[in-house]
Amino acid sequence: MEKENFRATGERKIYLNQLITLGDLDQFKTDLLDELVRIIQPAQQVQAKSWLKSSDVRKLLGISPGTLQNLRVNGTLPFSKIGSIVYYKQEDIVKMLEGSKSK
Repeated sequence: MEKENFRATGERKIYLNQLITLGDLDQFKTDLLDELVRIIQPAQQVQAKSWLKSSDVRKLLGISPGTLQNLRVNGTLPFSKIGSIVYYKQEDIVKMLEGSKSK
């Protein structure tokens, strides 16, 4: 009994000695690009949070809890407090950083 010389894929058999046409390559390119777009789009659709907690801001800026408290107390960084949780608008953080750029 002779062993078949093919590899099965999801939809069809591909024979190892099969010729590949330009149409096959074009279809492969289209399929590959479609698959890449499908994979990449969800990552691009993830939007940044508009409100951040104190721990997120400290990690983002690489600062200590005390430094963050000083930014709140001296009015450098606006905040909202709900219960015991302090929230910061991401746009306020960007404005603060833009305002502290050296010229």
